[in-house]
Amino acid sequence: MNPKPVILATALATVALFAGCATVEPGPFRPLDTTKFTLENTDKFVLLDQPAQYSVTCTGLQERTLGDGRLEVVANVKNRESRRIQVQINCVFKDELGYSTADETPFQTLILSENATEAVHFTAMNTKAKKYTIRVRQAR
Repeated sequence: MNPKPVILATALATVALFAGCATVEPGPFRPLDTTKFTLENTDKFVLLDQPAQYSVTCTGLQERTLGDGRLEVVANVKNRESRRIQVQINCVFKDELGYSTADETPFQTLILSENATEAVHFTAMNTKAKKYTIRVRQAR
């Protein structure tokens, strides 16, 4: 019997076995179920770990400049699960070029009921903030 076909078959089986294995890269992750009305706004919303990616999404972001020139942001955060979850959320304010203005809110705990949506408010401390990133992670 010729050993070459056996070796070839074994090599192909090994390649097929390992072809399905893929490594999962760490976050940040984008929300999964954005709607067509909020797709452009949700680029500023980042999920920092896989549990948050599975459980949370952003259904909308509103931003406005206050009378004193500071940026105010409201994120509508939705629980995608049919159980109560607890996450942590913060906001990093950035200048017009996208660099941090050293104005980062502390992570705050957000408890979301089953399939609930909560509005979370953030206000910049200074007038340098023109952009922002809202970050969500699983509560620790």
